[in-house]
Amino acid sequence: MRIYLNSKFVDEQRAVISVLDHGFLYGDGVFETLRAYQGRLFRSDEHLRRLKESARGLEIFLPYTLPVLRRQLDETLLVNHLKNALLRICISRGCGPIGLDPALCRKPTFVIIPRVFNGYNPRQYHHGLKIAIVSVRRTPRSVLDPQIKSANFLNNILAKIQAKRNRADEGLMLAVNGYLTEGSISNFFIVTRGRLYTPTVDLGILAGITRRLVIDLARQADIPVKETRLRPSDLYKADECFLTNTSMEIMPVAKADGFTIGDGRPGPVTRLLHEAYQEQVRLECRI
Repeated sequence: MRIYLNSKFVDEQRAVISVLDHGFLYGDGVFETLRAYQGRLFRSDEHLRRLKESARGLEIFLPYTLPVLRRQLDETLLVNHLKNALLRICISRGCGPIGLDPALCRKPTFVIIPRVFNGYNPRQYHHGLKIAIVSVRRTPRSVLDPQIKSANFLNNILAKIQAKRNRADEGLMLAVNGYLTEGSISNFFIVTRGRLYTPTVDLGILAGITRRLVIDLARQADIPVKETRLRPSDLYKADECFLTNTSMEIMPVAKADGFTIGDGRPGPVTRLLHEAYQEQVRLECRI
């Protein structure tokens, strides 16, 4: 695989950065993950705008304009002969002496990492995932702005570690006030009596691009949607539950902390929204 590193393509084995890069030393950087279907990027404008806002939030200089970034992503697909893929853009503060002062780094490090991706195992969409509420709390937005997609993913990593310890596919984090927030790599929704509910952004969750699309698709389908505050008991009593992110699209949940969600199978609202999502992909990517 060819990696785009600081304005040129290099073989994967030669794609290296300095140990003095502040992304490595401190997690001082931002990232974004995009998905390509049949060689076409899905919702790239939204992802690149969020990347720009994340970089601005950390006062990291974005070395390229958004149109140039888009061309680099397309070129990465072409150079690697990729059709269905995930592309991860990473921008770190760059190399500099040890120390937290951003002024120590004169130039950011820019990377695009591609990989083949044909989607998750179809069995997971048919049977649903197991999730667990973990003890790791979501970082409050008063501590760290969740809309900055920071390379420092420690909060999420700790949640993932505990989820695996609980033999769950994904871990849901609570806010410090006990309300449900999001997963280690996902936003989440529940369906109760035909209504769609998802945690409100002010609880410190990422306003995911897939999350927003799902809300829009639900409203187009006349499904009532409410962004609100949810307790674990709301999850356990829900008729349906699903997770969202760029790579998994809409992933049904069968069990949460050992409680069976609904009848333990993907429900009608989940299936309807996933079909609508995939139709949107076909429309926008002209498949």
